[in-house]
Amino acid sequence: MNEFNFTTVTIISLAFFAGATLGFFYFVGLWQTVKKIPASEHPVRLMAGSFVLRAVILVATLYFIMDGHWERMAAAMIGFVAVKIFLMRKLGLKKAF
Repeated sequence: MNEFNFTTVTIISLAFFAGATLGFFYFVGLWQTVKKIPASEHPVRLMAGSFVLRAVILVATLYFIMDGHWERMAAAMIGFVAVKIFLMRKLGLKKAF
C-alpha cells in the first residue's frame, strides 16, 4: 500500500469498520458472559471458555483483515478501541452498591 488512492482509502475504511464490528461483538459477548456468572454452576469454566472463544475469533479475523498489511491492522485496531471507548461512555460505570 505505497499509493494513497481511492482503493487504499476504501480498504482502510473497511478495515476500520470491520474492527469496530469485531469490537462490538467482543464486548457484547463479554458483557453477556459477565451477566451469566451469578447463575452459572461453573463460573471459571464459563469465563475461560468465553475468553478463548472471543480471543480466537478476534485474532483469526484480525489476521484475515490484515492480509500482510500493517495499515489494515492499525485501522481495525483503531475501530476496535473506538467501540470500547464508545461503549464505556454509553454504558458508564454504575455503582455496585
